[in-house]
Amino acid sequence: MNNQHQESEPAAGVQAGSVSEESWNEDTYAAWTSRFGTPAEAAAKLAKDPLVKLFPISSYFGEISGKKIINLMGSNGMKAVALALLGAEVTVADFSEANARYAKDLASAAEVQLTYHVSDVLNLPAEVAESSYDIVFAEQGIVHYFTDLAPFMDTAYRLLSPGGRFVLRDFHPITTKLISSKGSTAKVRKHKVSGDYFDTGLEEKIVSYSKYLPASAGGMGEKKSVVHWRRWTLGEIVTAAAASGLVITMLVEEPNLSSDVYDKGIPKTFTLVAEKAGQA
Repeated sequence: MNNQHQESEPAAGVQAGSVSEESWNEDTYAAWTSRFGTPAEAAAKLAKDPLVKLFPISSYFGEISGKKIINLMGSNGMKAVALALLGAEVTVADFSEANARYAKDLASAAEVQLTYHVSDVLNLPAEVAESSYDIVFAEQGIVHYFTDLAPFMDTAYRLLSPGGRFVLRDFHPITTKLISSKGSTAKVRKHKVSGDYFDTGLEEKIVSYSKYLPASAGGMGEKKSVVHWRRWTLGEIVTAAAASGLVITMLVEEPNLSSDVYDKGIPKTFTLVAEKAGQA
């Protein structure tokens, strides 16, 4: 995984309410503090240039100020607070209590309003599910936590106002399903086709934030919690979005955006943009 990848927590759909959910409530606040600093420190950095934290997904949002936006599985609230700093009315839905604490502290330090619902995104509270949003988005490390994409895409469709936009940015299946890579610099980086692109099995993985935990909190080689995920093909993701009623307007396959030479020629991420038919 290269440095353009962000860390995310599990979405609903895989073991919600079981060990996966518990894993993301264990020491998460400490992990984000280790990575980003205290909420006050992180807010100060965000306030200097919120668009930096939103690159490149904000380029698919259009005008941000005044928009009603919901971030599904919004994790620690970094993107949401950045959007709020730019004048959006922002809601986050995520089932991690610890993520919510960090995000709320971050919003408070940044002096912006943020609505955060601790909830399975497939079972949102009525005040969220019955609302409508100009933009619904989710990104990186999201779709692999669902064993069925249909409910997730249906949720995105339902949350959108007519003419609203859904933006999904995630890791490209070529990288996650097919290619394994070794080497920490462009000069020695080697790639091997070692996976099965069409594999439909569940994989056991260590929770993504573990690398940021201090040794006393379970990081640095101590036993870490695991979750299970399902890697989807690009065709499966696009088809699920279309089947929900979303009108796909754009599918962008992206190289490593943090380097012109590192992993050159390999698709690393993708962005799917779709809309809900009707007048905004």
